[in-house]
Amino acid sequence: MLTDLVDLGRYPIDRPGSRAYGQMIADVRRDLDQDGCAVLQGFVHEAGLEVLVREADAVAPRAHRSFNQTNAYFTKDDPRYGVGHPIRRFYDRSNAFVPADNFPKSSPLRRIYEYEGFMPFVRAALNEPEDRFFRYDDPLADVIINVVEEGQGFPWHFDTNNYTVTLAIQNGEAGGMFEYVPNLRSAEDENFNNVASVLDGNRAGVWELELQPGDLQIFKGRYALHRVAPVEGRRKRYVGIFSFVEAEGMCGGVERTRQLYGRVLPHHHDREGLRKDQLLD
Repeated sequence: MLTDLVDLGRYPIDRPGSRAYGQMIADVRRDLDQDGCAVLQGFVHEAGLEVLVREADAVAPRAHRSFNQTNAYFTKDDPRYGVGHPIRRFYDRSNAFVPADNFPKSSPLRRIYEYEGFMPFVRAALNEPEDRFFRYDDPLADVIINVVEEGQGFPWHFDTNNYTVTLAIQNGEAGGMFEYVPNLRSAEDENFNNVASVLDGNRAGVWELELQPGDLQIFKGRYALHRVAPVEGRRKRYVGIFSFVEAEGMCGGVERTRQLYGRVLPHHHDREGLRKDQLLD
């Protein structure tokens, strides 16, 4: 059970079929239909947060810290496209991720991800069939913690995995606002013109969200352009990330994995290109 971590009274993911479970799913689906994002405030209770913060503090030194330039797709430059094309726009990125192989079965973060009722809950919330919903088969990225320090953030990008579920563990002293443009692209259309418009500073379709520690966010990040504003102050921002995909066996791309985690495994080469769409990342 997850009673030591999750507020199961408020969010009864352990009671599928109950009236409370059905109402919870309906509420999340409503929010996801509206803008591709749903937030379950206080999903992890105060006592659970203390455990997760201790874990994050312990593993933060193992984060792969990278300072480079990336485009929204985590791909290399492609001179076949003209100057100003989104593929050719690179931005400073300074961030750190604790890879998944730092979270064993006993890890509180992995316990949430692998709890028997968690994936069915997320799948039901997203209204996805069982044959199109799987845990991310990536030994470095299925369960991770994003560590953001003073002055760091994350530029505009799309996710490789279809669905990202994030858990706010600790905020910085200021900054760190999550910004996103829902449904900017689809599996059939990269929509480069509108991506370029956002990169040019058009904020007409930009949503802002400030998550609080303990909040669980379900987000369709493969189709929504999104970023994290720079964090201010000395306190680190910790966010746990649980990833799910629609293609069984899907894994992170070699180039993206190298950028985010500083290394790749044979598994990444074996699964390169395994996905159900032809999107760039």
